[in-house]
Amino acid sequence: MASPQNAKETTQESSADPVIREKVDLARNFTFQLLKGIKQIGMYRHNEAKFPEFLGRALEAIGEYTQKHGPLSLKIEQQNFLLHGEPLFSESTPLPYKFFRDGIRQLIFRPGMTLEELVTFTLIALSEPERGADDVLAQLWKAGMEHVEYVVVEGFSMDGASAEEVQVEVDKVVGYLYARLKTNSEDYLRFARVSTEDLDAQMEGVEQIRGVVVGGTYASDTLKARIQKEIEEEEGARLFPKLVSAIFQVVEGGVEDVGLLEEIFVQLLDAMLIQDDYGTINQMVLKLRALSQREDAEGNPIARLLSYFVQKMGDEQRLIRMGESLKYAKARNAADITRYLQVLDEPAIIPLLTVLETIEVQENRVLLCDVLAGFAKNRPDPFVIRLQSDRPQTVRDMVYILEKCQHPDRLKMFGQVLKGKNLVVKLEVMNIVARGHTNEARKLISDLLNDPISQVRMQAAKLLPEFDHDKAYLDLLRIIKDSSNFEKKTPDERMAFYAALGSTATPNALTWMTQLLSVKPSLLNKKKVMDDKLLAIQGLAAASNIHSYKVLQGVVEDKSQPTEVLTAARKAMYQTKKALFGDAGAAEEA
Repeated sequence: MASPQNAKETTQESSADPVIREKVDLARNFTFQLLKGIKQIGMYRHNEAKFPEFLGRALEAIGEYTQKHGPLSLKIEQQNFLLHGEPLFSESTPLPYKFFRDGIRQLIFRPGMTLEELVTFTLIALSEPERGADDVLAQLWKAGMEHVEYVVVEGFSMDGASAEEVQVEVDKVVGYLYARLKTNSEDYLRFARVSTEDLDAQMEGVEQIRGVVVGGTYASDTLKARIQKEIEEEEGARLFPKLVSAIFQVVEGGVEDVGLLEEIFVQLLDAMLIQDDYGTINQMVLKLRALSQREDAEGNPIARLLSYFVQKMGDEQRLIRMGESLKYAKARNAADITRYLQVLDEPAIIPLLTVLETIEVQENRVLLCDVLAGFAKNRPDPFVIRLQSDRPQTVRDMVYILEKCQHPDRLKMFGQVLKGKNLVVKLEVMNIVARGHTNEARKLISDLLNDPISQVRMQAAKLLPEFDHDKAYLDLLRIIKDSSNFEKKTPDERMAFYAALGSTATPNALTWMTQLLSVKPSLLNKKKVMDDKLLAIQGLAAASNIHSYKVLQGVVEDKSQPTEVLTAARKAMYQTKKALFGDAGAAEEA
């Protein structure tokens, strides 16, 4: 049996072989280019057309290897790919573990691999079974790539053998099985037919395994989750902060090559965005700003670096990447995202508006709108243009933004929206306009008393008393007294106008409604008098003051009133007393 010490000596001897050294170097170049392409695809996942461009160099690297040395067979360990016992990744990456956890112990890339196959392989490596995707093994099987093979080992256990000894045995068995897969013909089979006699003859140095119980040892879901979490914590909580700290030590020592630093900082930015680590990005901006203030204003390299970094923070691709994380789930780090966005310059307005269109979580929409309000006062054009959008949600967002930034011409802009036909948007804009309590805002609402839509007229009547009670009384009474048109309105609208008139609580309004209750009906106007009295009671109830309560009380005590009027007055008196004195007063009345 081969021991671990013998395997180590073999690796040292192989590394001295120039052919093996060349193989390892070429394989490392391939894995480096592959990992770089994976990072770029993860960053620009929305732009599928550029995937082949990102993986072009990786394809060239694997082509160079297979052209010189034939198939590239990589051994998969938990944290690295190995070739002739030497690790191929120089940096920590979760990529090997994705294959290892599904039992894949060897990946073989055959000569003639196509770009389409490499893209498919990369997307499989990027998939996340935790979010509903099939496991890596199932995806490889479904893809059926002609030039990518894999060897799967579920697990071995042998009585009386240590884990290291079992690993050596398994590696030799796997190596032999893979050798049976090789052929010089193109119509090769994807499986090997092996008899126990073949195995005994070829497994030189491996103890007899016939009769040994071979069983699978599966990692539990809890263990997989814990290992993945530890890897993420290592990258996020420890690796990146240390890396950022080291880079800033270099920056503080003096900047000679600004272009190189710009590239480094952009790579850090992309890494942080993949981790959704906006807090660290904000700290980087603060440190750069503090360092730039120490330098002379003329030819300040740190200020140039800061400007370039902020510009890259606002690139469309990066903002769209942020939008993907905000689209369906509430932001876990809303404060950090807000600070990130507030740093951006005006060129980021259009990309942010594009991202806003995709967000479905209301809290996240408000977050983006609050940030955009900071840009709208100085550059309102992009927001004003979108007020004419066919999408009600877009119009609502633009109205919110323009109101929040208190743009001086916003009421004129809202007036254009109020001329539209979308009922929901008009009602929302009316509520926003009413918050202004200005004469211009009151005029906008007053004009809507004659709007073609009934619900808009009712909302306008309700909002007018919030500006000026006396002016609202005059506007409302003028429409109510226009009997020929007012009687054509629906019962709900007439009731809304009387309730609005009563809510002004002006002496004139209360006197006028009291007079309506004292009118004696005749045969010709009996129905109209009855309707006016019921409407007057609704108006008195809306006034909700002592005067209206006493008037209603007098109506209840007037037994000459019709039954319908008495019932409505008693109910309105109960509601008024509850509004004035609370539940205790209302219970006493009942």
